[in-house]
This record gives sequence, C-alpha cells and structure tokens, in this order.
Amino acid sequence: MVALVRGGGAGQLTPNGGSIEMRDSVFNETVLWSGRPKVVATPLLYLVGAAVCGVTSAISTASAIVVSKALDASPTQLLAFAAWMASLAVAFSYLPRWWRSELEYMLTDRHIVVQRGKLRRSIERRSISYARIHWHPKHPGVGDLELVRAVPTGALRRRLSIVLTGVVAPDRVWAILRGVVPSAPAGDGHRLLSQRLDEGERVLWSAHPADGWHKWLPNSLRGVASVLLGALLGAFAVVTAVHAVRSLRIVTAAGMDPESVSFVALVASLSLTIVMLVAGGAAMLYMSVVRPARLAARTRYLITDRRVLIQRGDEELHLDRSRIVDVIDAPGAGGLRDVFLVLDGPRARAVAASGAFGEAPGAGLQPVLHRVADVESVRQILRPA
Repeated sequence: MVALVRGGGAGQLTPNGGSIEMRDSVFNETVLWSGRPKVVATPLLYLVGAAVCGVTSAISTASAIVVSKALDASPTQLLAFAAWMASLAVAFSYLPRWWRSELEYMLTDRHIVVQRGKLRRSIERRSISYARIHWHPKHPGVGDLELVRAVPTGALRRRLSIVLTGVVAPDRVWAILRGVVPSAPAGDGHRLLSQRLDEGERVLWSAHPADGWHKWLPNSLRGVASVLLGALLGAFAVVTAVHAVRSLRIVTAAGMDPESVSFVALVASLSLTIVMLVAGGAAMLYMSVVRPARLAARTRYLITDRRVLIQRGDEELHLDRSRIVDVIDAPGAGGLRDVFLVLDGPRARAVAASGAFGEAPGAGLQPVLHRVADVESVRQILRPA
C-alpha cells in the first residue's frame, strides 16, 4: 500500500504547483519506482505439471471406459481420479497466472517490496548481492528481475531472493536500484550485454567457456541422476510398448471387437502411457545434456571496470565488483579452471566456494566463470584494492 504525502521531494506535480511524494505506508520511505507485471505467464514447471495431470486424467478416463464396457464393472473410482487429475491440470495452468496478475512492485530508497493485497515480501537494497534477468522469449523488452542475496555457508546456507516477474525493461529497473542512469539501449534483451553498459563503463576482459566434448557430460550428481532417470523412463516405455502389443493380441483373440469402443479406449490408454513415458525420458535427457550444452555455446563473460556480467541465452547475471571479496579457482572440465567469485553482504559473508551463493546447482546463473583458460588475468582484474 502506498500513501501520498505532500512534500518538497521528487514526485508528481499537483495543479497548484506543489508536489506529491509517494511514500510506502509500512516503511515510510520514498517510493522511487513502482510497477506491475506487464506479461503474466505460467512458469514452465507448472505447465509440465498441468500436462502430466491432463494426460493422466485422459488415461484414467480411457481405462474407466474399458472397465465399464469390457469388464462390466463400476468405473467410479477411476472417474473420480480422472476428475481430480483434471482439476489439478486446470489449477496448475491458471492459478499461478491469477496469483501473479495482482502483484505490485515498489522500489523505495531502502527496500524492494513485492506485494499482493495485504501480503508482502521485501528485501533491503544494501543486502542484494547480484541480480538475474530472465528475458521473456515471446515478449521483447519484458522479463523477470530476480534479486539474490549472498548467505553464509554451512548450517545457515539457504536461498534468499525476491523476484519481480513480467516487468518492462528489467535492466532499467536494476539500474534504478543501483542508483545509476539507465543507458539508452536498456530494455532490449536481444542486444548483447556489451551494447547495454552504463554510461562510461568500459570492458576490461571478455571470454566464453572453452568449447569441447566435455560440455555434453553432466557436471553434477543431479545431472547424472537425471540422465539415469531419463534412460530408465525410456526403458520403461519400451517394455510397456512390448507388453501393450501382447495385451492387444490377447484381448483380440479373446473376442474383443477391434472396432468397439472398449478396444479403442484400451489402445488410447496404452498409447498415452507410452507417450508420457517417452516424453518424460526425452525431457530429462534434454534438460540434463542437450540444453546445458546449447547454453554453454551461447554463454559470454564480461568484466568491466564496475561489474561482472554473464549472458547465457535469455538469462543474464549482473554483479557489482564491490561485492566480490575473493576469487577462487578450481579444476574444471577439459583440464581448464572454473573461477568462483566469493561474495560478501551484511552479516552474510560467504567464505567458501561451495557456499558463496546460497543456492543449489541448477537454480540459475551463478557468479561462476566455467572453463576459463586465462584465470590469472581474471584474478588480477578482480583483485580487491
């Protein structure tokens, strides 16, 4: 909630020549910027959940037809389960969009606030370690601004971030938050980061991850587990297809008419099950092997006289160099080195490479430069004064 107070600060002009200063009613701080989502979209994870629930509902409905027509049994439980899955599919598709459509964002002189009705989340501006921008692939100039705070390693390690979803020109909002004048090309996510630097900002070093066959290998235990799970789902799909063909032959030999509703429903149920298993296995393999390799080819590192910038496809990381307290390199793939940027924040110094970010691998871009050949140059440029 925002209160309007007359004052002499920056604000909107009134008809009598005075000014109206917008102040946050909770913190009583000057509001420098406010906005709402321009584009409201359902997150990919919820879309996948909706698809899985929808297919499961269709499988249950087809199975209910088979049970009712061929076995002359009550399909009540199967139909109830199908209705439940269909309800979940609708909820996964529309509830996230409904929730996000009522969000409001405010940037004050001390806090960033995300509010929906009486519910609000906030984070102090001075505690923000870096920002991630996720540009919307179908809406140019619109994206999500994720503000992340570095947290301690060890038992206190946790994820602490706040996200402004669907805002116009998120890099302009980030510039306002940093207290700098947004550059003219800001707001165009299709431009390279080197073309959207601050006024007077200079690039001191640039590179990209060294190419090689190692990029096709999973680089974490989670990635290996995803590959194994994808292969397992593919094997299940093959086994299910073999048993499905055998089952159809058996019911046909037993006298079921191939043109009957029961037979069509049985074929549909088995086919949807196989399709879901194949799609799940392919998605696992794509997300753990193909997608990381493709993104690695589209990754670019920039070190300027003010910031460290990483661009990877539609995702960007913006980190002020003042937040970096140490640089640690570790062995990487192909005999190269990975450079970890250890961050600092109020009461939240991250003193180890494993805890420098407070997030698990896979949460998004992190302040890490992978497969760097010239580590010493990076260390010299980023060495604290």
